[in-house]
Amino acid sequence: MVTGRPVRADIFTMKTYSPKPEHIERRWFVLDASGQVLGRLATEVAVLLRGKHKPIFAPHMDTGDHVVVINADKVELTGNKERDKIAYRHSGHPGGIKGVPYGELISTRPVAAVERAVRGMLPKNRLGRQMIKKLHVVPGGEHPHAAQKPVTLHVGERPAWEGLPKPATRTDAPSPATKAPSPKTPASKPRAESTAPAAKKPTAKKTAKTTTVKRTPASKPTAASKPTAAKPAAAKDTTVKRSTAKKTTAKKTAAKDTTATKSTAKKTTAKKTSAERDEE
Repeated sequence: MVTGRPVRADIFTMKTYSPKPEHIERRWFVLDASGQVLGRLATEVAVLLRGKHKPIFAPHMDTGDHVVVINADKVELTGNKERDKIAYRHSGHPGGIKGVPYGELISTRPVAAVERAVRGMLPKNRLGRQMIKKLHVVPGGEHPHAAQKPVTLHVGERPAWEGLPKPATRTDAPSPATKAPSPKTPASKPRAESTAPAAKKPTAKKTAKTTTVKRTPASKPTAASKPTAAKPAAAKDTTVKRSTAKKTTAKKTAAKDTTATKSTAKKTTAKKTSAERDEE
């Protein structure tokens, strides 16, 4: 017998919920920092920015809301933090570290003091850099975000959960009763109209073939005319050859005449010398 976990009928499995982008609804809240301790205020703001006050919270997603902090110049510190606590910053160069006491920082730059405290309570990655963008801090009691209609909250108060947002319904979509009939219904078109387009297609193909046949004879005379243009050129070549042949024969006859005259002249000189010898 295999021992292990007993099987019970009342035990059931449940899938882990993961928030979807359409389930995340960004709301706006206002927190008053007058008379509040800086650390206590920063924890409440970080909870709202991360979305930990919602049942759909997931550590790997940004499910939080927008937070507007007013009267940041009236925030307080406990103990000797105004004098002993130092806000450091570094320029990145060797020896470029500088520090300012928190009491001086709150009096000169209250917005930077609150943002610095809240940033330290958020994740140190791209998710935290995305969450800090939803924080809006103003030194006074008025803020420029009235158009978003923010809800006022007190420190330590959690907003009520209103449930997942309802999916948006399209109002321009036609109802099933008024939906137009599909054009693919065979009963809406008569049989004659459906066969007419099919009968027109062969005629278009025949006309295309006849046009291609008519164009081919037009190109034949151009090919036939080329040999006729080449014949006179051949005739000219033959006439040129004949004239050159006549010139060569004339030259040969002239050369023969010169050789004949030379030979007769030699003979006459030979006869004269023989005659002179006889006379002597």
